[in-house]
Amino acid sequence: MSKTVELIYQGKSYTLPIIEGTCGEQAVDISALRNTTGLITYDPGFVSTGSCQSDITFLDGEKGILLYRGIPIEQLAEHSNFIETSFLLIHGHLPNQSELDYFKHHVTHHSMVHESIKNLYDGFPNNPHPMAVCSAVVGSLATFYQDQLNVQNEREIEIAIHRLLAKLPTIAAYSYKKSIGQPFSYPQNALSYTENFLHMMFSNPCEDYEVDPLVAKVLDILLILHADHEQNCSTSTVRLVGSSRCNLYSSVSAGIYALWGPLHGGANQAVIEMLQTIQDAGGNVRQFVDKAKDNDDPFRLMGFGHRVYKNFDPRSKIIKKLAHEVFDKLGLNEPLLDIALQLEEIALKDDYFISKKLYPNVDFYSGLIYKALQIPVNMFPVMFAIGRLPGWIAHWIELQGDKDFKIGRPRQIYQGQEKTDYTPLKKRK
Repeated sequence: MSKTVELIYQGKSYTLPIIEGTCGEQAVDISALRNTTGLITYDPGFVSTGSCQSDITFLDGEKGILLYRGIPIEQLAEHSNFIETSFLLIHGHLPNQSELDYFKHHVTHHSMVHESIKNLYDGFPNNPHPMAVCSAVVGSLATFYQDQLNVQNEREIEIAIHRLLAKLPTIAAYSYKKSIGQPFSYPQNALSYTENFLHMMFSNPCEDYEVDPLVAKVLDILLILHADHEQNCSTSTVRLVGSSRCNLYSSVSAGIYALWGPLHGGANQAVIEMLQTIQDAGGNVRQFVDKAKDNDDPFRLMGFGHRVYKNFDPRSKIIKKLAHEVFDKLGLNEPLLDIALQLEEIALKDDYFISKKLYPNVDFYSGLIYKALQIPVNMFPVMFAIGRLPGWIAHWIELQGDKDFKIGRPRQIYQGQEKTDYTPLKKRK
């Protein structure tokens, strides 16, 4: 027997069905609520609202579980690579060898951008933020492929998927090169996905650049960890824009802008800035922990807590281990890592943080690793965008094929002035 809930309003009873997920959430189906009762729901930030049914990613914030298509993130980080994980998210299953070869070939051989795209970079100021450039250039791809924007043509969508996955690292690397006034480097098809990106980022015509295999591997794992995370702000943005039947390039461009905000993709940059502040003030970690606990003090510890996770973010455990490996193998002495470890140790034993379930999240250590890999701070959110791209694509595709497809159109509760007559200018005080 199907589960239901009863709503009583103005003496009348209404039966609302329950939708049950295979894991996790149960939802009250209110899709007919307004038509049957005249009511809408009010949920700022949509913290209790399910906008869709999805097969892509499951996370349990209480238990610290993250699954891509049912596979634990820990297993993918250990055994998979970013290209294979991208295929998994987008197509719904792990590829066999021929599927993987086909997918990898097309992603590799679409990595060059049209030469005219380079002209776009000349129109930006000398030191633009790479996220603004990336979003603008990704959006411009819709002008270069105008005859292949049909959102209901599977072949055209497949080509757009390959192009986006292949070209975003190139666009991102060129954005960085533009910001420092260096010439662009062409992609190298013989290199892996992350090796190619690192080569385009750091090579120059004056000397050879050899990619460190460890750096490439670590970056690949970081991209896997960022590949999808359910209905977050940027993914919801991609879905909302895509709900107008907007093409994939423009939808992803909007997602990049949503990711740019400091409460989303810019959080790891905020962590680095916070750690630097603590170091510059003498490195007294306890002092800053006490400041964070003081409601009258504006200082806040960045990298702790999460909207969904009320336990350890499983990605943070992987990244913490990865951070130690990177610093040890590269022989780096990073004072900010020492401060981060002290901060984590104190916070995890402090009743204030324990009671509020403020555990280190994925941003706490990722910025330190990017810093160790010599990725500049303003490129941190760009790295997040490259990693999140397959998730955005997967959700956009899922939306287009949704049997319950509707253009996104949230309601509101108007609190403004009631109907009032227009006052001629001469009569206004």
